[in-house]
Amino acid sequence: MAAKKGPDRLAEYRGKRAASKTPEPVPSEGPLPEGDDDTFVIQEHHARSLHWDLRLERGGVLVSWAVPKGVPADPKTNHLAVHTEDHPLEYASFEGDIPKGEYGAGQMTIWDRGTYETEKWSDREVKVVLHGTRVSGRYVLFRTGGKNWMIHRMDPPADPDAEPVPESVRPMLPEERDRLPRDRAGHAYEFAWGGRRLIAYVEGGRTRFTDARGRAAGGPAGLGSRLGAALGARPAVLDGELAEVEGRETYLLSDLLYLDGRSLLDAPYEERRERLDGLELNAARWQTSPWYPGEADAVRDAAREQGLPGVLAKRLDSPYEPGGRSAAWRYVRV
Repeated sequence: MAAKKGPDRLAEYRGKRAASKTPEPVPSEGPLPEGDDDTFVIQEHHARSLHWDLRLERGGVLVSWAVPKGVPADPKTNHLAVHTEDHPLEYASFEGDIPKGEYGAGQMTIWDRGTYETEKWSDREVKVVLHGTRVSGRYVLFRTGGKNWMIHRMDPPADPDAEPVPESVRPMLPEERDRLPRDRAGHAYEFAWGGRRLIAYVEGGRTRFTDARGRAAGGPAGLGSRLGAALGARPAVLDGELAEVEGRETYLLSDLLYLDGRSLLDAPYEERRERLDGLELNAARWQTSPWYPGEADAVRDAAREQGLPGVLAKRLDSPYEPGGRSAAWRYVRV
């Protein structure tokens, strides 16, 4: 008598995809491969909303969860993990663009991968030890209802010295002066755009804003989600202003106050600006505002020609002083 055929664990996966329309691996129905049940992958998925997909090899497939805010690095924070359909083992190496109109449309990249050990596996609880490049440690996934699970880090924080993203930072303000500073070489110069000051707090691919008084504020529709997606898993606090540039409302970024678990308030302005430039945050809705060390006259002349209200002179060695006016920054009308 022939052996009884078990359920096709990839039927749901195949039913959502057409091999002719997506670059994803779509294996035909047949016996599942036999592995060691020790491979994991975390993929960053820029779909309709940014999320990360955690996949664990188990019984010839990748058991999968969509984690909207990514795998938590601190045991104080649990993150939602939504159980999704099993994926084929070949998906552990997949990177590419899923076409618009197809299931899961958007860019998929490998964020981390490695091996894992199983401590417990049941229908309601999965305990594993991950050994990756970015993520290592003991984690538990526990079911809370339906497809909704939570993921919790069981080990101490991955970075014990990491600082949380601040709840609110009031912007540093310049003193208004009639003249540019005498020490031209010791300052950098920026355009004053005459816009609305906004501080952006990015965490888990999501963004919230506060205004000049440190109160919760809204940004233009879609700005927060797109800016969050641009930074991905990197937590950051950005200072900028919302202004009209060439007829388009644009968020102009001018300072970096926090990045990857570290406050940068005490770092010199020059270092903060160099690190902000390194993030390469430039798109249709936001831009990194230029800065020009030592070029006082050229910036003032360009501001006048463009009809901008003024110039900001910022001392290269100045820390960020939240909430008050500082002589380290100077605003000069043009």
